[in-house]
Amino acid sequence: MGSQSALDVVLSGLRRLEYRGYDSAGVALLADGGLAAARRAGKLVNLEKALLERPLPTGCTGIGHTRWATHGAPTDTNAHPHLDNTGRVAVVHNGIIENFAALRTELAARGHTLGSETDTEVVAHLLAEEYAAGADLGEALRRVCRRLEGAFTLVAVHADEPDLVVGARRNSPLVVGVGEGEAFLASDVSAFIDHTRSAIELGQDQVVELRRDGVTVTGFDGRPAEVRSYHVDWDASAAEKGGYPSFMLKEIAEQPRAVADTLLGRIGPEGTLTLDEIRIPARELREIDKVVIVACGTAFHSGLIAKYAIEHWTRLPCEVELASEFRYRDPILDARSLTVAISQSGETMDTLMALRHAREQGSRVLAICNTNGSTIPRESDAVLYTHAGPEIAVASTKAFLTQLVACYLVALYLAQARGNKDPEGIRSVIRDLAGVPGAIERVLAGMEPVRELARSLADQDTVLFLGRHVGYPVALEGALKLKELAYMHAEGFAAGELKHGPIALVDRGLPVVVVVPSPQGEPLLHGKIVSNIQEIRARGARTVVIAQEGDTEVVPYADHLISVPATPALLQPLVTTVPLQVFACALATARGNEVDQPRNLAKSVTVE
Repeated sequence: MGSQSALDVVLSGLRRLEYRGYDSAGVALLADGGLAAARRAGKLVNLEKALLERPLPTGCTGIGHTRWATHGAPTDTNAHPHLDNTGRVAVVHNGIIENFAALRTELAARGHTLGSETDTEVVAHLLAEEYAAGADLGEALRRVCRRLEGAFTLVAVHADEPDLVVGARRNSPLVVGVGEGEAFLASDVSAFIDHTRSAIELGQDQVVELRRDGVTVTGFDGRPAEVRSYHVDWDASAAEKGGYPSFMLKEIAEQPRAVADTLLGRIGPEGTLTLDEIRIPARELREIDKVVIVACGTAFHSGLIAKYAIEHWTRLPCEVELASEFRYRDPILDARSLTVAISQSGETMDTLMALRHAREQGSRVLAICNTNGSTIPRESDAVLYTHAGPEIAVASTKAFLTQLVACYLVALYLAQARGNKDPEGIRSVIRDLAGVPGAIERVLAGMEPVRELARSLADQDTVLFLGRHVGYPVALEGALKLKELAYMHAEGFAAGELKHGPIALVDRGLPVVVVVPSPQGEPLLHGKIVSNIQEIRARGARTVVIAQEGDTEVVPYADHLISVPATPALLQPLVTTVPLQVFACALATARGNEVDQPRNLAKSVTVE
């Protein structure tokens, strides 16, 4: 809101944030005593074209949104802002409202007509009800927020209060920009960096009211809240990256939140899994006799880890296939097979063709994907969306961790449907998964020694990676990251294969990264990999050891020790992968490489 055209300000902010979501876009303006809105599926340019053809009235207060779809396909109808039935309230929303289905049922019973498939629309209707009951817009939003479950940022306007914008935050970012006679709300400061660098960061469970003459912040309970003001000293380009030098570093830092978001809304009140997107009936899941995972690159590595979890928890045989090779070897599939296709973009051509081949053989197909409405989910029988948010850097980081979480959820869901794992066992794993975001934060907080190590190795030609059990795919992923970013020769091996050839590569000073399993969770394998470390160190290798905190057995044999929090053995890749991402990024930067857009690579491989 401000003295200049609200539409220009909103569209400018949306352009800066479009990298976060580009399934659809929309705006709503308060003007001439009413509310005018426009929404279009697709990228922001589609909305801008529509506004040229049919301009909105001029106003000084407005809201806008670029959507990354969660509930509902990316269509005009599902695009934000969402209005109530009177057309007087408009709302935009980031996040997921977990109890929207129950709220939607309540609203329908009271005569409301909801036209979209989204969770957001219920908020507009609830706000209208509270406003009609006599609450002002700020109090109406507080009352509604107290009823909502999940993670959300909400911004709303009402035609009866044209000089007011209200916002709310729970587990989702929202910042306030304070200018001269104007104020702004956005999920990122980059949206208003051209207008002001004075900002207020909202705390958890807070509501903000923006007026021309000031800003008021309260808790959901209505009590005044303390605010933290700060000055933004980034330029516009850096602001898009949250102050990080690259999108990759930003996305690495976002991993605790991404993992938490992927778990959000998928655990029922009794601690059981409620994966509504998996539309395959439980009776059919009980008939499955084989799981086949198809994927490429980093997603393939997540599938290799998933194999351990699926076979352990469900006792079903699981094959993991490179999608590019899958259909050329005449794979054995039938109606009792479940094919799991993993793709960040949902447009990976090799994976799409493997999926189509699986369906031709009669197999059920379940997609794990980060992009709502993309081709692979559309052509699958079921889908489990990761909620990593848009990933800009070509080398995958947060998408990989959320793919792992989704794979674990699929494995647990199969075990639950088939009765292979008792309810308390499933609840126990879910509790462990819920602790992972905090563990990743601890890992990230201690990464400066890893960056220093990476810089010291910038002149190396080769780095080897070793792992056992789920540490082996982590070693493969660490090597891939170094190839992608640092353009170095890097190889990952199963540590038990050392004596079958790869140990011939070990020479004096060669850096070898070893992913060590938990001494408690996998004591037998732990002892064997400690022996592997001794073998390579005896031949002059420079050992970089990633081990669980408190693992004293590896200390004498580690030239560089990277400690990670203790986690159950199957979940360990969620913490051991993170140092390898930081290592590759820092080493590539030290070599002067562009980490967001490595040479010869594309974010989505849409050709075979």
